[in-house]
Amino acid sequence: MGYRDVAKVGLGGPVGSGKTALVQQLVPRLDDAGYEVGVIANDIMTQEDADRLRESFADRIPEELVAGVETGACPHTGIREDPSMNLAKIDEFTEAHPELDVVLIESGGDNLAATFNPELADYFMFVISVAEGDDIPRKRGPGVTQADLLVVNKTDLAPHVDVDLDVMRDDAEAVRGDEPTVFTDCKAQEGIDSVVESIERSVLFA
Repeated sequence: MGYRDVAKVGLGGPVGSGKTALVQQLVPRLDDAGYEVGVIANDIMTQEDADRLRESFADRIPEELVAGVETGACPHTGIREDPSMNLAKIDEFTEAHPELDVVLIESGGDNLAATFNPELADYFMFVISVAEGDDIPRKRGPGVTQADLLVVNKTDLAPHVDVDLDVMRDDAEAVRGDEPTVFTDCKAQEGIDSVVESIERSVLFA
């Protein structure tokens, strides 16, 4: 079995948008739903996010199913231009765990960079934070316009950063058309179930 036999879900977005926190919420829900889950965290030169996730999931998934990929350059290089390191890691996962159902692949990057090579991700989420401003959707970066799912995270911060969530909803709808957008607050665990449902509907039930 190789990487083409497992659902691959990419999570991209700017540093600080809450991608790791979102992964920390998604894995337990997918695990509770009966899926075997693997996680890859892309970074330039550290394993910090992978170590954090490995600790978070110690009682959920085998340690070897949480891996860090050190790209040595901007992380988007490893998810867009040359995804070979990520694909090799997924192959390692599936060889050791042939019943693996889904791999979550996290990587940072801006609106231009954090898009995924279609060979690497069957489903791509772009995660932004309200702290970046309510004009991010209407700036129409490729991450916003091309993602299968736009996740607007940290909605709890909106009153503190003078962001109008209704403006963001309207702009996201105008820019993305029929493509879905979900608003989330990982601390309060709001909107997470909708993200899980989107993953299931798109790549696990398909």
